[in-house]
Amino acid sequence: MASNTRKTWKRRVRKHVNNGKKRKARESKHSTLTSAELFAGLGTPEK
Repeated sequence: MASNTRKTWKRRVRKHVNNGKKRKARESKHSTLTSAELFAGLGTPEK
């Protein structure tokens, strides 16, 4: 049977790894700007 310290350590490491995966997944959902956002600073095409 694993020691309590080892279990706690592994749980902590697993939590950090999983949080990193969640963070990266959240960031990747909105990694590319839409064309409206990309050209928003240029104004309307008529101008």
